[in-house]
Amino acid sequence: MTETGPQEAVAQAFEQQRDRLVSMAHRMLGSRADAEDAVQEAWLRLARQEPDSIDNLGGWLTTVVGRVCINVLRTRKAKPETPYDELTVTLDDGPEDDAVLADSVGLALLVILETLTPSARLAFVLHDLFAVPYEEIGQILGKSPDATKMLASRARRKIHGTPLPTEDHTPQRAVLDAFLAAARTGDFEGLLQVLDPDVTWRVHTARGTTIRLGATEVATKAQHGKNAKLTARNAVVNGNPGLVAWDKSSRIRSVMSCTIVNGRITEMVSVTDPARLAQLDLPAPPA
Repeated sequence: MTETGPQEAVAQAFEQQRDRLVSMAHRMLGSRADAEDAVQEAWLRLARQEPDSIDNLGGWLTTVVGRVCINVLRTRKAKPETPYDELTVTLDDGPEDDAVLADSVGLALLVILETLTPSARLAFVLHDLFAVPYEEIGQILGKSPDATKMLASRARRKIHGTPLPTEDHTPQRAVLDAFLAAARTGDFEGLLQVLDPDVTWRVHTARGTTIRLGATEVATKAQHGKNAKLTARNAVVNGNPGLVAWDKSSRIRSVMSCTIVNGRITEMVSVTDPARLAQLDLPAPPA
């Protein structure tokens, strides 16, 4: 039996921390790929450290990953990314599907977190979701514990003031089903019944983004669905109720996310760009 050397022991300890670190970075960055990159950067920095120079490996890794994440978030603010470059889609097969609900709540929280400043987001995620003390978070941000606590408190108030999905998806699913049925038959009046008068529909295409405003304009465009030979399924898209559509060749043609308030669709965001859809980790088409 061989003894484990200092470097091997550190590597083993790091692997024990990996899942926690990836989960933490994912909450802060909203992207699994970016979270993996942040944790990998932490490993590279750890590999350059003398094992005896780190008293608390968990705390050290949390600090490093936190600093990497805050740099990524600040870069994003300086150079905003194109919306919906990354989509997370889960087919919604019914209210009994607990996985869909869990994904919906988690993704909806990520959407709200995107509205926070990088510092507030980091303070809230680390303290409220991972129980990191304010003193440690303050060291990452270069702020006092009191200032860090205030950041987290403001983020908490904003998050708690924004409604998350409830356990019953049935009403929202019914609205989407009514929208689909009206679009398939070209029922203009039926479309108007489920669209908010001030609805906005943004479509990200290969040529850019188009925007349609108002129920009349959106319903007129949606009427064209009666000529489309597509198969659509309810889904949870980036935490919101939505739809995924396939053509006869089982190719994804579009992904749509909807905001539904009081039984009416107030906002729709669709992605139809084939190049972007091809890059997405989308579920298999229905049988």
